Amino acid sequence: MSLLQGTLDILILTAVSEQALHGYAIAQEIGRRTAGEIEVEDAALYKALHRLQGRSLIDAEWGMSESRRRAKFYRITPQGAEVLASETSAWHRYVDAVAKVIDPRKQLP
Repeated sequence: MSLLQGTLDILILTAVSEQALHGYAIAQEIGRRTAGEIEVEDAALYKALHRLQGRSLIDAEWGMSESRRRAKFYRITPQGAEVLASETSAWHRYVDAVAKVIDPRKQLP
């Protein structure tokens, strides 16, 4: 499934909101939470991680992965948590609005 523009950031912020994860684990977590419907390409993932880090929405530190390799682990910042809450709310409103258009039964009387 193709991602809508701007969707990857909220998926990454959600993935790292509970614990610090390295890039590959973030992609796996997104795949797990979407039952494999969304697969994140490496290039897009690392570009988004760099962008989010530049905006101070995530920070990173080096650590050891499960496979005993050195990896950068990303975690959400307080500012990132605020953005995630705001974007999640906006996303739910957007989904509800689109559902009303494509499924007339969802519209209010």
